[in-house]
Amino acid sequence: MAERAAKRLCCRPGYGSTCRPDQQAGVGASSAGIMQSPESLLDVAARRVAEKWPFQRVEERFERIPEPVQRRIVYWSFPRSEREICMYSSFGSGAGDLGGPESGDEPRLPFRRGVAFLDGGCVDHVLQVGFHLSGTVREPATPSEPELLRKVSVSFDRCKITAVTCGCGNKDISYCAHVVALALYRLRSPERVELRLPISETLLQMNRDQLQKLVQYLITVHHTEVLPTAQKLADDILSQNSEINQVHGAPDPTAGASVDDDNCWHLDEAQVQEQVKHLLSQGGHHGPGKQLNLLFSKMREMLKMRDSNGARMLTLITEQFMGDPRLALWRQQRPTMTSTMTDKYRQLWNELGALWMCVVLNPHCKAEQKSRWLKQLRRWNGVDVCPLEDGNQGGGQLGNLSRDSPRRTVFTRAMEACDLHWQDPHLQHILTEDHDAERCCLDHPDLFDGRGRPLWREHVPTACARVDALRAHGYPKEALRLAVAVVNTLRKEQHKELQQFRSLKKEELHKGMTSITNLEGWVGHPLDPVGTLFSTLTETETDAVPDEGETPAALAVEVALLGLGQQRAMPDGLYAQEKVFRNEEQLLAKLQQLELDDALLNVFRKQAAILLEAGPYSGLGELLYRESVPMHAFAKYLFSSLLPHDAELAYKIALRAIRLPVLESSVASGDLSRSHHMASVAANRYPRWFTLSHIESQQCELASAMLTAAKGDAYKLQTVLESIQKNIHSSSHIFKLAQDVFKIATTMGDLPDLTLLKVSLELGLQVMRMTLSTVDRQRRKMVCWLVTCATEVEATSVVASSVLSNGAVARLHVDSRQQENLANSARALALQCAAKDPQNCALSALTLCEKDRAAFEMAYQIVLDAASADMSYMKLFTIAHYMEERGYPMKAYKLATLAMTHLNLSYNQDLHPAIGDVLWACALSHSLGKNELAAVIPVVVKSVKCATVLSDILRRCAKLMSLDKAPLRILLDAAIAAYIDTAHSRLTHISPRHYGEFIDFLSKARETFLMAHHSHVQFTQFIENLKQIYKGKKKLMLLVREHFG
Repeated sequence: MAERAAKRLCCRPGYGSTCRPDQQAGVGASSAGIMQSPESLLDVAARRVAEKWPFQRVEERFERIPEPVQRRIVYWSFPRSEREICMYSSFGSGAGDLGGPESGDEPRLPFRRGVAFLDGGCVDHVLQVGFHLSGTVREPATPSEPELLRKVSVSFDRCKITAVTCGCGNKDISYCAHVVALALYRLRSPERVELRLPISETLLQMNRDQLQKLVQYLITVHHTEVLPTAQKLADDILSQNSEINQVHGAPDPTAGASVDDDNCWHLDEAQVQEQVKHLLSQGGHHGPGKQLNLLFSKMREMLKMRDSNGARMLTLITEQFMGDPRLALWRQQRPTMTSTMTDKYRQLWNELGALWMCVVLNPHCKAEQKSRWLKQLRRWNGVDVCPLEDGNQGGGQLGNLSRDSPRRTVFTRAMEACDLHWQDPHLQHILTEDHDAERCCLDHPDLFDGRGRPLWREHVPTACARVDALRAHGYPKEALRLAVAVVNTLRKEQHKELQQFRSLKKEELHKGMTSITNLEGWVGHPLDPVGTLFSTLTETETDAVPDEGETPAALAVEVALLGLGQQRAMPDGLYAQEKVFRNEEQLLAKLQQLELDDALLNVFRKQAAILLEAGPYSGLGELLYRESVPMHAFAKYLFSSLLPHDAELAYKIALRAIRLPVLESSVASGDLSRSHHMASVAANRYPRWFTLSHIESQQCELASAMLTAAKGDAYKLQTVLESIQKNIHSSSHIFKLAQDVFKIATTMGDLPDLTLLKVSLELGLQVMRMTLSTVDRQRRKMVCWLVTCATEVEATSVVASSVLSNGAVARLHVDSRQQENLANSARALALQCAAKDPQNCALSALTLCEKDRAAFEMAYQIVLDAASADMSYMKLFTIAHYMEERGYPMKAYKLATLAMTHLNLSYNQDLHPAIGDVLWACALSHSLGKNELAAVIPVVVKSVKCATVLSDILRRCAKLMSLDKAPLRILLDAAIAAYIDTAHSRLTHISPRHYGEFIDFLSKARETFLMAHHSHVQFTQFIENLKQIYKGKKKLMLLVREHFG
C-alpha cells in the first residue's frame, strides 16, 4: 500500500462491481412477501468499519487490504440518511423535516431546490473516486436566466460530508441546492454511481511510462490552470533539499481522512461568523432576531442528533455576540443594561446561556471537552461587558449551585453546571428504570415515595436543566423518566410543607410573615424549570404512562399549577419582573391548549384545594408576604376553568388571589379579623415594582371576570364588591372596572341587569371617595359618567318603573287623577332620558309609554332619530324584536332595516351573532309582502358579504318570488360573487388540515350556482379557474378534481 499524507476522515459508501442491488445505501428491509438474500458478512463488517474507523487506521492495522474489501468500505462511508443533508441545507428556515407545507418559503430552500434538480434529471457525470464524489448539476433556464451548469464535488468520511465545493460560489451557512442534488443522487441511486478506489491505488498499478503519460495528458488538458503548479512541484522534487522530499509519500484527496482529523459535518465557520455579525449589526429588528432564533433552533436540532457541530457553531455565535460593539456602549451609558438593551436582544442572550447549559450537561460529554468549554465560558464571563443574568448589578445567590461571587452573567449557570456529573447511582437507576420498588423503598426511604416511585432531590432548576439537556441531546425517554421523578419529588415536598403548616397554623398566623419562604421563583427563572417539565411531559412521543392512573398530561398540568401557585418574591429590575409575567403568560397559554377532561379536572380541584390551604408556601395561601408576586392572571385562569364545574371553589380562589399587599398599609400583628394576614415591611425592603400598572390591570381583569360570572346573584356580587373595595387601590382602574360592568349590565339582554348596575354605581361612588382631594379633568369625566349612570338608567329602569308599579300606587294612596299625573311625569322623565341617552334608555322608555299612544310614538321617533346616528345595530334589533312582540310589525320592519344599515358581515363571519337577526328580518319582510321583501334585499346585499348567509336567505325567499327577476336576481348574483371571493380568500392562506372544509364549502357553492340559469357552465368555469390559478396546491386541486371534475 502506498503511504498517504494529509488525509481526512471518511464516512460513506461507494459503489463497486461486487455490490448487489439489495446492498445499496439507504435501502432498508425488503417489502413483505419478497424474498432477498441476507447481507454478506463482508458488508456487515464494512458497514461498521466505515461508520467508526478512519480509513488510515484500517491501512495501518492491516498490511494488505484486498480490493473488494476496500470497495465495500469506501461504498459504506457515504452518509446514509437525508436528515442531516436536509438540516445542513436549511439553516435559514425553521423547516427541520422532510415533509413541510406546500406554501411559504419551503420551495425556495436549498434542500427543496436540490430535490427538484434531482427529480428533474439535472444531475449528470457522477463519479466516486475513493472518498470523493463529483458531478455536474444543470440549472434549467428561466425567463430571465439562461441554463447554467455547475461542477460540484463532495468529500466524506465515516458517514459525514466533510467538505463541499460548488461552482455557484455559494456564500451561505447552508449547503447550496447543487450540493444537495449531488448528495441525494448518490444516496438514493448508489447503483448508478461509478465507483473507483482512491487515486493513489490506481497510480500504484502504473509503471513509469504510464505515470509520465498521465501527468503530461493532465497538464495538456488543464495547462492554463495546472502548468505553473506542475512546474513548481517538478522543481521541488528535483531539488534534494526541498521540503517536499523530506516527507515520505504524497497526499491523496480521495484517500479519506487521517486519524488526527476531526470527524464532523462540513460547516463553513467564516460564513457562520459573517452572517451572525451581519444580523447583530442590524439591531433588534424583527427579521434579524427571527433569523438568530432559527440558528438557535438549528443548534438544538444538531444537539438532538448528537452532532458535534452544535457546540462548535454555538462557540462561533457566542464569539460574535461577545464582540458586538453595542455592549461596550451600553455599559458606558448606565451601570445596568436593561434601560437600553432591547427585550428581544436580552432574550437572545438568555437563549445563548440556556444552550450552553445544555451543551455542558451532555450526559456523554468527555472530561477534557467539558474542561475546554469551562475555560471558554470563564473567559467570556470575565469580560466587563458580558450581560448579567437578571440585568442588574450584583444580586443574591440562590440555590445550591450558587457561589460567593456577587456578579452573575448569562454564562454563570453553565459554568456552575460544569461541576455536575451523571454518575450518581440513583440517578442512573432513574434514567434506566433499573430498580426494585419494594426493596428500594425499604433500603432507601428518602429516595422513593410511599408508592415506590423514585425521587430526585436536587435544586429544582438544576434538576430541570438536566431534563432539558437529556431532551436536547436526543434522550426523550430518559428525560421523561427524570421529569416524572422531579414532579413526584415536588408533590412530596408540597405535601410535607402542607403538613408542617397545619401543625403550626395558629402560631404562624399569629406571628405573621416577615420573610419569603421560597427565595427563588420557578416561574420567570432563567432556566425555566416549570416550562421544561411541562414541555417534556406534554411533547413526549411515547404513550407510556409514568404511573398507574396518571398520564403525562396530568403530571404536566399538576406541575404547571404547582409552579404558578408558588409564593415567590418579586425580583429586582424591570427585565426580571417582565420575564416573570411573560413566562406566566406562556405557561397559561400552554394550559389553555389542553382539553379539560375528568382526569385533568380532578388535578385542578386537588391542586386548587392544596394551594388555598398551603399557607406561606402558596401564593393563594392565608399568609402572604408583602413582596410576593401577585396571582391575578393565574387565578383568573383557574376561575374560568373551574367555574362551570365547581363555582364555590372558583370564587374562593379568585377572592383570595385579588389581594395586592404591596400597596396595603401594615396590620397589627394580633389582628386576625381579616381573611389573610400581612406583615409590615420597611419601605426600603421591597424592590421597586416597575410592572405595577400591568399588575393592577390584571387585578381588575380578575375582578371583572368575577362580577360578570356573578350576574344576577346579589350575594356573590356583594362579596366580590367588598373584596374589590378592600383590595383595589387605583381610582383609574376602579373607574374602568365600573364602566366595564355598566356596559355588561346594559348590553347583555333586552333589559339592563339591575344587580350589576348597582355594583357599577357603588364602584363609581368608591372612585368619588378616593378622588375627593383631586380636582382635574379626569375626575370631572368620572362625575359626569356617574350622574349619567345614576339618573338616566336608574330613572327609566328603576325609578319610573317603581312609581308606576301597583305596589307603589297602593302605598301612596293616590286617586285615579293623581295616578294619571304620576304616570305622565314618569313617562315624561323616561322620554327625557331616552332623548339624552337613547342607547341605554330607549327600550325602557318604550316599555313605560306603551299605554300612552302619543308618548309611545314620541319614544319610537326618538329611536328612529337615534338609529340614523350612533345607535348600535344590536340595540336596534333588540327594539325591533320588542316591537314585533307588541304587535307593531311595520315598526319592527323599519327598525330592522335601519339596524342592517349599521351592520357589516364580512365573508368569514359565518358564526356572527347578528346572523339570526338578519334571517329574522328577512322572514319578517317575507311575511309582510313582496314590496317589503323587495325593499330589504338591497340592504342585505350591501351589508352582508358572507356567502353562506346570503344563500340561506335566498333559499327562504325563493318560495315567494322568482329568481329570474329583481330583487332576488340581485341576491343570487351577490351570493355567487360572495362564494367566488370567499374561495379566493380562503385559498390564499389555506393549510392541508382545512382541505376537507374547503371541499364542503365548494359543495354549498355548487348548490347556489345551480339555482341560476346556465349555472352548470358558470360553476364549471369557476372550478377551472381555481385549478389554473392554484395549480401549485397539488393535493387540494386533486381533491377538487375528484369531487367536481
